[in-house]
Amino acid sequence: MPLLALETSCDETSAAVVDQGRVLAHLVSSQVQLHAEYGGVVPELAAREHLRHLLPVTRLALQKAGVDPEQLDAVAATRGPGLPSALMTGLKAAQAAAFALRRPFLGIHHHEAHLYSPWINGPPPKADFSRFQPNISLIVSGGHTLLVHVCSELNHHLIGSTVDDAAGECFDKTGKLMGLPYPAGPEIDRLAQDGNPEAFVFPRPMIDEPNDNFSFSGLKTSVRYFLRDHPKLLQDPQCLRDLCASIQAAIVDVLVTKTLRAARRLCVGCITVSGGVASNRALRQRLGAACERQRFTLMLADKAFCTDNAAMIGILAERKLRLHSEPTPLDADILPSWALE
Repeated sequence: MPLLALETSCDETSAAVVDQGRVLAHLVSSQVQLHAEYGGVVPELAAREHLRHLLPVTRLALQKAGVDPEQLDAVAATRGPGLPSALMTGLKAAQAAAFALRRPFLGIHHHEAHLYSPWINGPPPKADFSRFQPNISLIVSGGHTLLVHVCSELNHHLIGSTVDDAAGECFDKTGKLMGLPYPAGPEIDRLAQDGNPEAFVFPRPMIDEPNDNFSFSGLKTSVRYFLRDHPKLLQDPQCLRDLCASIQAAIVDVLVTKTLRAARRLCVGCITVSGGVASNRALRQRLGAACERQRFTLMLADKAFCTDNAAMIGILAERKLRLHSEPTPLDADILPSWALE
């Protein structure tokens, strides 16, 4: 049952075609360079670029998959959360296609799709739910940091989130303080490889709190004051690398500690990680080592599916149809603040 999926929740225009768990085609048109000069995503520019690229990206995805529109069995798109004008582009395009083809339409929760992206393996990429098991899922990105207890397929409960800045936002904002280009997360990751993570000590906010919530604004503020008091530090390339490694270590320490603690408390044997920050090498290494020591199964989203992508939207939509979820009405509106329950 070939299914077309669209994702336009922020600054990535993505289309994918999936069939029986297989990702037949997956394309992403990124706007990172466009928004870099502004130091963040500009919603109006994002919407304009989605309008410009959505149709050619969709056509190319169908072509690469070898699927004609008439052969599609369903159409899906991200319904929320996300930037309103960006979401509108993909959702309305998908609804129009479903109407024209007389096929069912599914509006998908962006974060729920992230929950299932770690089960996409390859190459060639294919979702393998035969290995599915209850898990604690860490969704970590520029806009969100969430801990979710996934009890069974399509049955999950949000147990923790950030009370202020997301982890990815902390990477970007501290990177800006250091004069790094946007998005700063990958650059901090690169520089930190040759840095000493113990060179400077920064706070680990809420790491000892008994709840599952996160906070990263205090860490960002600590870095700001540190740089104010040591203005010449950034002139030394090695000090910059050490600073990146130390900031990264503080963020990763909080993420790893709180995720493992939640898994132990809820007696869950599997941990999954997804979202843009899941590409971070230190996070993947630290979690991998910790899970091996404590005998947790670790499922990391493939780096191709960490950032926003339509493949995860399509995989979840197809799974919902197979498990007899009801289609979404064709007049359904976007849900920019759609909370994960």
